[in-house]
Amino acid sequence: MPTKKKTVAKKAAKKKTVAKKKTAASKKKSVAKKTAAKKVAAKKTTAKKSASKKSTSKKATAKKTAAPKKKKTVSRKKATRAAGENTFEPYKMVKGEEYMNDAHIAHFNELLLNWKHELMEEVDRTVHHMQDEAANFPDPNDRATQESEFTIELRTRDRERKLIKKIDEALDHLESGDYGYCEQCGMEIGIRRLEARPTANLCIDCKSLDEIRERQRG
Repeated sequence: MPTKKKTVAKKAAKKKTVAKKKTAASKKKSVAKKTAAKKVAAKKTTAKKSASKKSTSKKATAKKTAAPKKKKTVSRKKATRAAGENTFEPYKMVKGEEYMNDAHIAHFNELLLNWKHELMEEVDRTVHHMQDEAANFPDPNDRATQESEFTIELRTRDRERKLIKKIDEALDHLESGDYGYCEQCGMEIGIRRLEARPTANLCIDCKSLDEIRERQRG
């Protein structure tokens, strides 16, 4: 009997040791899983940080590369102005200066001549464009579209020719000393109004009265 009890006790002890080993192994596995999960999370956070750093570095490089383009555009504008592009600069008024003095006459003379030169260039471009683009299209629709385009261009050029005549009249008034004064009341038209419309021959009051009369007649 005592031998049987000993064997039973040994078996129970073995079972306890096996159970302890299993619990220890399960604990090790859980700990290993937790550490692996922590490592994966740490890798993800580092990857996100590196990606954000890369994106910020890309944005910074893009800004650096975009900056010299602005400089190039500014340099191009300066080059075109230096090449002789007509840029309008308003007259700087001086207190107490006489109306239509020599500086005023020189300012408006240059303004009118530059405007006339631009209009003449547009007329020449239209003539050359019509000569180059003129063709006998077999399709009547193509011919109709071409004729309509030519008529629109000719109308605009006709308006510009009339405007050139007004510019010539204004230049004649400059030579005679009548430029800058209203033809109806004889009052000063004003420097700023003449800069906005160099061919103006009426002051604001007389022009507004004429417009009111035209509306009443219409």
